[in-house]
Amino acid sequence: MNRREILTAISAAAALPALLTSTSALAQSQPAAMAESEKTHAEDTKRVGSLSLASSRIAIEKASDAMVKAFAKWEVAEQETVADILKSMERGGKAEGALRPPSDDEVQTLLDADGKAALEKLNSASGAAFDKAYIAAQVDGHKKLLTIQEEYLKVGQDREHLSVTKLARGQIKEHIEHLDMLKSKLG
Repeated sequence: MNRREILTAISAAAALPALLTSTSALAQSQPAAMAESEKTHAEDTKRVGSLSLASSRIAIEKASDAMVKAFAKWEVAEQETVADILKSMERGGKAEGALRPPSDDEVQTLLDADGKAALEKLNSASGAAFDKAYIAAQVDGHKKLLTIQEEYLKVGQDREHLSVTKLARGQIKEHIEHLDMLKSKLG
């Protein structure tokens, strides 16, 4: 097991009790909807994360560099998990242990016009040009995701949502470092 898999497993394990407690508490005590700051954070994270997920699903097939392809696999697993967690938090009710990743159609509906255009442009590239474009898009997307997390951490009130956001922020920072190394490697 590599370092990334271990960190992801530890993060998921650390978040699970909070998520289970949150969902259970919401189901038992308050069927109220998310507060506006949590709703905005979840929507923004899903929108930007959906582009990362969609482009990474493509990169698993199209990337020519083995390290780029490996990153894409990690990113797909992480973005599918984050999307499932946010959807579960929005839905409330009883928590489930099974991962329910978003379908390609669900991901497409979350993309804005810029995201769809970026995905189309990326899809038209191949070989080393694809690898460079994918990594550049991931750097940009991860910086946007980091900003979204940091802005929410300034105003968020929900303990479980804040906890998930703190975990996500750490992973995003790590990804940016990894992406910078890949960008240097690719030239």
